[in-house]
Amino acid sequence: MLQFHVDETLCVRCGECEADCPAGIIAMNDLPEIIDEERCYRCLHCYAVCPTGALSILGNDPAMAQAGPDAPELPSSAQMGNLIRWRRSVRRYQDENLPPELIDELLDTACHAPTGVNARDVLFTVVRNKEFMAFLSREIMARLSELEESGRLPGGLAGQYLAFVVSAWKTQGRDVILRGAPHLLVTSAPKSAPCPVQDTHIALVTFELLASSHGLGTLWDGLFMMALSVCPDLVERLGIPADHTLGYAMLFGKPAVEYHRPARRGPVRVNMLG
Repeated sequence: MLQFHVDETLCVRCGECEADCPAGIIAMNDLPEIIDEERCYRCLHCYAVCPTGALSILGNDPAMAQAGPDAPELPSSAQMGNLIRWRRSVRRYQDENLPPELIDELLDTACHAPTGVNARDVLFTVVRNKEFMAFLSREIMARLSELEESGRLPGGLAGQYLAFVVSAWKTQGRDVILRGAPHLLVTSAPKSAPCPVQDTHIALVTFELLASSHGLGTLWDGLFMMALSVCPDLVERLGIPADHTLGYAMLFGKPAVEYHRPARRGPVRVNMLG
């Protein structure tokens, strides 16, 4: 049940909820009504767009929400631009765990990232401490070393990268997959979701920008994804359901490096129409 309710003393019959409903299931009669509950995306657009707070749905009460002049101030366009331009891929991390409450805050906010048809099925698999990261590092390196020694690494570019990983581990004791980061985030979504790959990538982009705003470092970890491709049972070891599509992996933690200026990019490649 959607628990859709309209307070007739507050509703001004503006029709905004009907106009903004992506599923097109709200009709304006004397008051707004949902004509097909089965097709509701549960996106809460109707609840958010109502200017007078007359509409409640799915247990969301507008009287309990911040709105209008009391809403939190949003970052300026200049602040967002600086956040994007100054973001760097971080491959050196401080050897300390982040506070658990900060990790929870990051995840609780990142789950607001948009998903196709508001499926909201993205699973965030998180390594919450550096002790487990150290165990995972030893496990991955042992597995890759075994594959390399028995000639079972894949061919092509992936095999070359993984051979480099093993060489760095054996000759220098360096893990160039997890890089001493205290935390790892892997996103996945059910294969039955409308847009499983896109949803997981959007969630990671959202997480990355949010983490950057806290002064944290992140790295899109392609080498970890390559390792999973040749050690698929590690996916199960991480607790990721078998019916999920893997999105991508991201390292994060306090950076052990400071960047003093942004890198210039461009020129932008644009295919301009109209």
